Amino acid sequence: MNEWKNNLRKIKPYVPGEQSKDSDIVKLNANENPYPPSPKAIEAIKSFDFNSLKKYPPSDAAQLKAAIAKHYGVGIENVFLGNGSDDVLALAFQAFFNGDKPIAYPDITYSFYPVWCEMFKIPYKTYPLGDDFRINPEDYREENGGVVIPNPNAPTSIGEDVDFIEKMLNFNRDSVVIIDEAYADFGVQSAALFVDSDKYNNLLVTGTFSKSRSLAGLRIGFALGCAELISVLEAVKNSYNSYTIDSLSIAAGTASVEDDEYFREVIDKIIKTRTRLTRELRELGFTVFDSSANFVFATHGEYKMKELFEYLKTKKVFIRYFNLPRIDNHIRITVGTDKETDILIREIKNYMGVNN
Repeated sequence: MNEWKNNLRKIKPYVPGEQSKDSDIVKLNANENPYPPSPKAIEAIKSFDFNSLKKYPPSDAAQLKAAIAKHYGVGIENVFLGNGSDDVLALAFQAFFNGDKPIAYPDITYSFYPVWCEMFKIPYKTYPLGDDFRINPEDYREENGGVVIPNPNAPTSIGEDVDFIEKMLNFNRDSVVIIDEAYADFGVQSAALFVDSDKYNNLLVTGTFSKSRSLAGLRIGFALGCAELISVLEAVKNSYNSYTIDSLSIAAGTASVEDDEYFREVIDKIIKTRTRLTRELRELGFTVFDSSANFVFATHGEYKMKELFEYLKTKKVFIRYFNLPRIDNHIRITVGTDKETDILIREIKNYMGVNN
């Protein structure tokens, strides 16, 4: 009876930050950008020929690829596009991790990685972060079927320099190494500088327009790698969906990449607010890790972070709490506007009973 149920996939899915329907919340739980997209991207949308939507978009999305290639100083053949970086990473897991050896990534990191491993039947091994929540590159000397390193890491916010990345590449010559750079624009140098080097043709760098370019709603992700890796990704993508990037996203995404002045202006605002947020939390007794991302990772020795998370929610201030080993008394706070930061700090002080 109902034996068909035995053939249903049983999997524990990734759980994103809560998306409230209230319009008056201070939403600091999903690492979204608090500022609008580039005015040029908005103008591209306003002037878009919507009659063209009756036709499929160009499957190669060459216009957007060319803009990304120019921005990173690589060839158009080194660029891959997908429906957000989650789509790109899922395709990369399918394309490159097909051996019997386990892939390797940190124990505290982006929680989508184990979901994909389970879904695609990929064996994996995690290496614990140090007490300082840093990744130890020496752990990744062991033989493996691939390596995935977020830089900066999430939810810890900690970024590593290019010497660290090059060390990881040198330790793993026989594996594909994916550097997940969803937050790289906020504080680390991109590993894209190694992409056009024959020395590291096993490197794939992934990125997104959801964070630094304020286009989370359009779902644009990309990867940079040698032509061979990119061609394999294209083959996997085209095996189930040739049109992952829609026409509107191509137009707006291209305009966004070409508006470098606005891009850097927004990054500078977020970094300045991040510095202020870090300082004010530390003044309240929080331990806040030095962030290279558009969020901070914090804890407090005298308060339970789960209770603070729940209290702030009653005040319509949404942050992120992870009920996970080692970080179950930590919180992740997206860097918002200065006004949103004022509200956040005020409510934290109210919770702590500190006079404003």
